[in-house]
Amino acid sequence: MFSFLKNLFKHKPAADFKALLQNGAQLIDVRTQQEYEHGHLQGSVNIPLQQLASSLKHVKKDKPIITYCSSGTRSAVATKMLKSKGYSEVYNGGGWKSLEPKIK
Repeated sequence: MFSFLKNLFKHKPAADFKALLQNGAQLIDVRTQQEYEHGHLQGSVNIPLQQLASSLKHVKKDKPIITYCSSGTRSAVATKMLKSKGYSEVYNGGGWKSLEPKIK
């Protein structure tokens, strides 16, 4: 039982989002177009979560991917979906306001 709980709450080292972007990572905003238009991270591409599965031709498999949204919930779903589609290096950047200082 203890090992189950230990694995469940295992802390993963934080990704260096700034370094990933400097090395060509794709920054994908999975919020709605309206949310994106009210503010977004420079260099990001807006692919709303509802359209992500049908827009995979715009997402390169040979580059790391950082997803983000408002709070981190939709980006977590997007990260899991992309990994299930064969994208190996995908990171949940969380909410865009909290990700912004990590990439500057």
